[in-house]
Formats: sequence, C-alpha cells, structure tokens
Amino acid sequence: MDFRARFAPSPTGQVHIGNIRTAIFNWLATRHNKGTFLLRIEDTDLERSTQDAIDKLLECMKWLGLDYDEEIMYQTKQSGLHKQAAEKLIETGYAYKLNPAEEHSPILFKLPYDCDGMKFIRQAGPVRIDLAPGSAVQLNQAGVVYNTVSPKGKTVENAASLAGFKNLEILGADGSVLFRLDEESRKALPSNPQEKMTVENCSALTFLRREVFYHDLVKGDLAKPLDSMKDFIIVRSDGSPVFHLANVYDDMQQRVTHIVRGDDHVENTYRHLFLFEALGFTPPQYAHLPMIVNKAGKPYSKRDGDAFVGDFREKGFMAQALFNYLSLLGWSPGDDREKMSKEELVEAFTIERALRSPAQFDIAKLTNMNALYIAELSRDEFMERIAPYLEKYCPEAVGSPLLEKVAELMHSRTKTFADVAHWTYFFRSPENVEYDAKALKKFLSDDMIRKSVEEFASGLDALPSCTAAEIESKIRAVEEKYGIPQGKLNQPLRIAVTGSTIGAGIYETIELIGSAGSASRIRRALAMKNE
Repeated sequence: MDFRARFAPSPTGQVHIGNIRTAIFNWLATRHNKGTFLLRIEDTDLERSTQDAIDKLLECMKWLGLDYDEEIMYQTKQSGLHKQAAEKLIETGYAYKLNPAEEHSPILFKLPYDCDGMKFIRQAGPVRIDLAPGSAVQLNQAGVVYNTVSPKGKTVENAASLAGFKNLEILGADGSVLFRLDEESRKALPSNPQEKMTVENCSALTFLRREVFYHDLVKGDLAKPLDSMKDFIIVRSDGSPVFHLANVYDDMQQRVTHIVRGDDHVENTYRHLFLFEALGFTPPQYAHLPMIVNKAGKPYSKRDGDAFVGDFREKGFMAQALFNYLSLLGWSPGDDREKMSKEELVEAFTIERALRSPAQFDIAKLTNMNALYIAELSRDEFMERIAPYLEKYCPEAVGSPLLEKVAELMHSRTKTFADVAHWTYFFRSPENVEYDAKALKKFLSDDMIRKSVEEFASGLDALPSCTAAEIESKIRAVEEKYGIPQGKLNQPLRIAVTGSTIGAGIYETIELIGSAGSASRIRRALAMKNE
C-alpha cells in the first residue's frame, strides 16, 4: 500500500516553527517510505485564512524545499461534500439534529451504543460510580447526566454519551435497581435531545466500561473510557462543517494512510476513529508529536523569542540549517549525528524514532548549526547570500574596496547573515565609529593600559607594511616593555579600534583598517575616555 501522509495547516498569518516541524516530519516519513506527500489547506476560517496567509505558507514551504506530490486540496471547496456526508450519517443513524424541529440546527455525531464489533473498542471491566446522595439521573438517546461529589465536597455535574454505559444499572440508597438499561429500555428512552427521562433518589451507577484504544506510532498504546466521551457537533447551526467531520472526510478523499500531527490532537483521534468507521473507511495510523517548549517547559511562543519561520529567514538563517535543526527537534537518528543533509535525514527517518517527551527549542544550538552551513559556502555563494543583508544592515560596505577582504576574514566567524550588521566598523571613518561606553570604561581605565595603547598607536606608522604578523609583534613588544601579561592588550585595542568587544582577530582587523585609520581610532577612544 502506498504510504500517504498529509500536512493540513490552517494558515492564519505567520508560520510557526511547530507547524512547519510537523510538515517536515510528514515529508521525511513520506520520502523515506517512497510514498506520497499531500498538502491540504484547511481554510474554513474565512476571516483569518486570507490569501496572504496562504501565500506565506506556500513560500515558507518552498524555501525549505517541502515539495508536495498532488494538487493542493482546499477544504472550503469540499464543503458541499462534507454536508452530504453529514446527511448520510443522519440517514444511517450515526448523527442527529440537536433541535429536530428547527431547519437550521446543529448536527451531532452519535457515539454508537452497539460498538463492540469495532476494532478500536474493548471491554475494560465492570465499574461503579457513587453519586451525590439523593441526586437524580437523567437519560435520553443522547446520553446520561449525573452528579458526583468532588474531593473538595462540591457537587459536580457529569455527562457522557449513552454508548459509555453498557448494561447500566442505577441504584437507590438501599442497593435496589431503580433502572436497568437493556435493549428494550434503551429504545424507550426519549429520542428528542431536548427531552429526558429522570430517575430520582439515586446513589450509584454500575455498568460495563468500554474503552476506545489505538496504537500511536510515537506515544505507544493509548486508551480513553467511552463513558468520558460525549456526542459531538459535526455541523454548526449556520451549516458549516466542524473540524472533526471536514478533517476526517478529507483524509478519506486523499486516501491518507498515516497522520503525523501535534499531540494536542490526541483527544480528537478518539472521536475520529468513530467517524472513519461510520463513513466506511479504515482509519489511518496515527503519530502524535510532543510540543516544542521553552526552558520552562511551556509551549514555545513569540514571547520566548523568534517563533515564526519568517523571523529566522529574515535574520539570516539558512533554510538547510533550519530544516536540519527542526528535524532533530523531537527526533533522533539513533546515533550522535547532528548535522545531516536532507538525503541523510530521509534515509534515516522513521516516525517511530520520534521522542515522546517535549522538545526544548535552543536558539544557541540552531545558531551554531547555521554557522556550520555558512562556513561551507563558497566565496561567491557567501558574497551572494550576504548582499541583501549588507544593504539593510551595513550599507557603508556596499561598493567598498575593502568588502571582499572583510568578507573573507569574517566568513568563518559568521553565524547568521544578519551578523554583517557588526561589520560597520571596518567601513566607517574614525570619527563615525560607535563605541560601547561600558566597554571603554572597563578596558581603558587603567593608566598602564592606556599608556601602552597610546604607545602602540604612536608606533603604528613605523611598521613597514602593517601586516598582521608585524602588528602582533608590535603588541607583544609593548606588553613586554610595560610588564603586561602577553595577550592582555588585545581586548583594550579591540575596543579602541572597533568600538566593540567581539569580532575577528585584532591583528587581522588592524591590518585591514590600516595603520593611519587604526591609530586615529585609538586616539579618539582614549580621548572619549577622558571626557
């Protein structure tokens, strides 16, 4: 059987990294199994699912290389088929109108009482539920409503579908059976959801518990008591299909065999199994991925930093690096590999190796991975990639005769293309260099350091060609003269020449800026410290 998986986003704006990770996992699983990767746009939120939002999604997928194999399915175009499916469910007894007398009434899916033959239903054994003393129990074809007492002593109303209470007996305070649910009594219950039969002065419920269960390819075996589920809406009063029906019907239409999605959908899956059964389709295999979280273990959001794919692209992350990092965010190849090409990821990927625990997003790790990809670029590729970022963040560099030499020096030190914003000191005149005031105070306050830096500046013009080797030799000589530990002048000189505490090697930096420009910067920095 062809492995068919889908990515079914509801685009409403920017693309969150959690959503695109789901797309990546589906894409990798499909490509590994030589199957078919499908894209479905669930655009039923007409106010938010704008064409602009859809275009951003498609552009994001194109940037990351997430190609799909068949024509895009737009859910709004399926609306008529969804409504026909709902009418069919009513005809076969799997659905009903909440208000039968109203033409425009919500339609609910009816969890079937006779479900023992379904492959995802199993018996869990007899159960007794003690009720709030003297309370009433209400029943109809839709379900059972009863009251229990919470651990804090408060009365709590509970409701569940009738399907959850096989062989139900309602007991009185003396243990007598006030009501027994069998085939005859069940058929006699009110069929109108607005009507209920009431049993007074009840003390307990006993019934045979049944469970909905399935094997999740990531989370393992999962189960939910049927008496914890209610009948659910599949068509709203305005006639629009609810997610449950639309999602399942479209999965049928696209012949999906594997559904990989976030674990916030686990509860939906228990309902969807019934819908697949009622519509006559074998349910797909499910894999639910844990969420991406922050350091506190909470769902990762914009409050924690960049959370949208567009943010990372704008700030100079490479598509290959983001793809690689998100592939490993909640999945492991089974060894210590971290930097992996798409081909390697496809070969190694199996959804069963996805991790069950939440994946913590680490921007430092992503940044370091991005640096590895940037370092592999050829000189020409690097120049091409940084061009738009230079125009935005470092316009002084555009057209400068120094640019190629600076780029060559900084290439291996660049972690994101937006790092070019820190190159400005190479291209500015001494009077326009911006200084970090705190760094000036920290590194240029000591009198001995200031004398040493000033002497170095005075000796720059005497250097034959101002090469990196000559500059290093001169710094060491000044350090020795003033009894300063070797290397101690490097950082004071860096802040004096560049205005920053970070950058490339100070010897190479001074060589590029030149002796005259470097000396002028040093004297300006010393003068600023005196102000």
